[in-house]
Amino acid sequence: MLGNNTSYDYLIVGAGFAGAVLAERLAAGLNKKILLIDRRPHIGGNAYDCLDEAGILIHKYGPHIFHTNSRRIVDYLSRFTKWRKYEHKVLAQVDNLLVPMPINLTTLNKIYGLKMNSDEAQVFLDSKAEPVEKVLTSADVVISKIGTDLYEKFFRGYTRKQWGMDPSELDKTVTSRVPTRTTEDDRYFTDEFQCMPLDGYTKMFEKMLDHPNITIMLDIDFNTVKDKIKYSKLVFTGPIDEYFNYKYGKLPYRSLKFIHKTVNTKTYQPVAVVNYPSEDVEYTRITEYKYLTGQSHPLTSLTWEYPSSVGDPFYPIPKAENYELYKKYELLAEETPDVIFIGRLGSYRYYNMDQVVGQALAAYNRIATEKHGLDCPMPQHQEDQYVCSKAAI
Repeated sequence: MLGNNTSYDYLIVGAGFAGAVLAERLAAGLNKKILLIDRRPHIGGNAYDCLDEAGILIHKYGPHIFHTNSRRIVDYLSRFTKWRKYEHKVLAQVDNLLVPMPINLTTLNKIYGLKMNSDEAQVFLDSKAEPVEKVLTSADVVISKIGTDLYEKFFRGYTRKQWGMDPSELDKTVTSRVPTRTTEDDRYFTDEFQCMPLDGYTKMFEKMLDHPNITIMLDIDFNTVKDKIKYSKLVFTGPIDEYFNYKYGKLPYRSLKFIHKTVNTKTYQPVAVVNYPSEDVEYTRITEYKYLTGQSHPLTSLTWEYPSSVGDPFYPIPKAENYELYKKYELLAEETPDVIFIGRLGSYRYYNMDQVVGQALAAYNRIATEKHGLDCPMPQHQEDQYVCSKAAI
């Protein structure tokens, strides 16, 4: 294919959410000819799921739980999938107990052997909180709200394993993502829309990319083919520093190693994910996928996650100096015509899946309005909508 004279309107690098959504929108919305490539042998990016040897649907790169408060994003994705209702619940192993995480009323009562109500729990937490003059780090966030003891039990060890550094070294946004509750609400997320693609993420991506204007090439690296492909514009969803050949040095990332196992039991743990905050345990969490997918099977498959400093880039490390380094690359990007940098790696941001979809849709809207003068670039969909709301699906 690379040797022919085919010319594309857009070459899109990366077949995860950012690249796939833009490919679909440009192809279907603007009738553009798209070549979508990925260095991995599959579409879907980190959300890729597949059947393992036992026939159980697993997430190859760890659990991906869809949640959002944006009906627009749900309506868009609902064109390519039906949904199953799923509200994510996580337990943490602390002091030889399995307790809800994020910390809630049940957590506090179990850990401290108390029988508090919500009002009493708030008074209890207020008594534990330690004033911090200026909240700057992830440690500051937690200690200022719930004190050192709970910080040590639930956050310090987990964060040190996950990020390879102490919470006192990380931006406050890391632990700000995890609330503390004085109710018995044991859901990990509180978004209005919480659901999973009924047939899995990969099936959703396949339908999204099933368009005559989209050509897909997998197991191929951008640097090896960029001079062999004719295209007008580029969408780059890989690491922005890699695109510029690390001109200012590498942006720091954390990676993950996954150990997938199938065990001869119907269920292994009481919820989909159990966290292990203690540094005495090398892994951070164990995921059991049948809770996510609703699949019925006599066996069960799980994934153990081990954070790592080497491997594929998963998480931009949130530190001020890293953002400053990214800003240098961002300036280069602004000076690079006909190239769009997007997604978690292209933007060096710790985005959730819905945020990446929203970013890609916004990028499409800009292209459609600025380049083509369209007032309503997003079509009105007449298909049945399968909205993953609080009502049963």
